[in-house]
Amino acid sequence: MLDPALFATNPDVVRQSLVRRGMDPALVDPLVSLNGRRRALTKEGDDLRQARNQKSQLVGQRMKAGVDAEDLKAEVRAIADRTGAIEAELLTVADEERSLLLALPNLVDPLTPDGSDDKANPVVRRWGTPREFAFAPRPHDDVAVALGMYDPERAAKLSGTRFAVLSGALAKMERALVALFCDMAEARGYTEVQVPYIVTRETMTGTGQLPKFEQDLFKIEGGLQNQDAFLIPTAEVPVTNLHRDEILDESQLPIRYHAFTPCFRSEAGSAGRDTRGLVRVHQFHKVELVWITRPEDSAANLDSLVSHAEAVLEALALPYQTVARCAGDVGFGGARGYDLEVWLPGQAAYREISSCTNFGDFQARRLKLRFRREKKNLLCHTINGSGLAVGRTLVAILENYQEADGSVIVPPVLVPYMGGLTRIAR
Repeated sequence: MLDPALFATNPDVVRQSLVRRGMDPALVDPLVSLNGRRRALTKEGDDLRQARNQKSQLVGQRMKAGVDAEDLKAEVRAIADRTGAIEAELLTVADEERSLLLALPNLVDPLTPDGSDDKANPVVRRWGTPREFAFAPRPHDDVAVALGMYDPERAAKLSGTRFAVLSGALAKMERALVALFCDMAEARGYTEVQVPYIVTRETMTGTGQLPKFEQDLFKIEGGLQNQDAFLIPTAEVPVTNLHRDEILDESQLPIRYHAFTPCFRSEAGSAGRDTRGLVRVHQFHKVELVWITRPEDSAANLDSLVSHAEAVLEALALPYQTVARCAGDVGFGGARGYDLEVWLPGQAAYREISSCTNFGDFQARRLKLRFRREKKNLLCHTINGSGLAVGRTLVAILENYQEADGSVIVPPVLVPYMGGLTRIAR
C-alpha cells in the first residue's frame, strides 16, 4: 500500500508511476480529494475541541459568579454535535481512502526499465548453451506420457483440467527437487519454515493478493476465524505475514526464510494458454525464498536472492536467461524485479521459472511490519522469489535431458536424491 501522505505532498510521483505502468493517472485524483477532505475535517475538529474547552471554562466561570450561562451551554452542545459528526465522517473518509489505496499498485522503481508488457523485458544475462539434439526434441508432456509416469486423463477424472498425476520416477524426481532446493537454500543461510496452506482474507490482503486478484484464488467455503479463507497461491503469503503487526529489532535484519508448499491458482485469466502439460496448472509445488530487510539494503538483497535462484538452475545445468521486468510487467505490488527463464527445447523458447521481486515498503505498510532504529520505528522492505517452481523445473529436465530412445537422464546433482538412479526409462 502506498503512503497516504504522498497524495498531499507529491501526488505527481504516483501519477508518473501509473503512466509508466500504462494505467490512468486520474486514479490518483479521488485520493488527493479524500486526503484534502480528511485534513480539513481533522483541522476543523481540532479547532472545535479547542473552542469547546474555552467555552466550557467560561460556563464554569459564569456559574461560579451566579451569571446565567445557558447560551454558552447551547454553544457547547452544538460544538459537541458537530464534533461527533466530524468524527463519523472521518471514519467514512478513512474507509474510502483505504479502499482506494488497496486498489493502487506500488510505485515503480526508477531502475525498472520502461515497457508495456513482458515482450519489453531486457535480457540481463544468459547462462549455459542450449543442447543441440540429433533428433527433434519433444514437449515435456509427450516425454512424460511415453514414460508411463504422467497421467492427465486420470487427473482430469479426479479434478478436471489443469491438474496432474505423476507416478514412479517422475513423482520421486519432484520430491527430489524439493529436497535439493531446500538444501541449497539452507546452505545459503535461509531458515526453513512450514506454514499453513489456508489463510484468512486479512493475510491475503497483507501481501497484496487482495482485493485485486480474488478471481485468481481458490476460496474456502465456511472461512476461518469469521473471515473469508483461501488456499495459498504461493508461500510468499503466509511467510511474509509471519511478522505482521510486529516491531523487529534492527539487529534481526535481514530475516531470510525458505518454505516448500503446494500452491493453488485458478488461472482465471489464462484461458487458452499452456493448456497441455505441467507449465500452467491449478496445483503445483514451489520452494519460496523470502527476505525481510532494511530499506537501504533491499536493492543489494534482491540481487542476492536472484543469484540464489540462478544457482539452482546452474546446479541442474539448465540453460537460462535473466530478464529485468519492465514497468508494465513488474507486477501489482512490485517496485523492481527479475524473471529467470529456463530454456525449453521442446518449445524452442525460454519460459519463466522464477520471479524475484523487491516490494519496497508496499507490503510492509499493509502488514504494519516495522523495525526499531534508535528511537524510531521504520517500515521494513520485503523481497521474495521462487527458488524454484518445482513443476516447471521438472518440465525443463524432461525437455533438456531427454534421449532419442524416450529415456531421460537424471541431472548429476539429483542422483543422490534419486537413490542413485541415473536414467529414467519405461
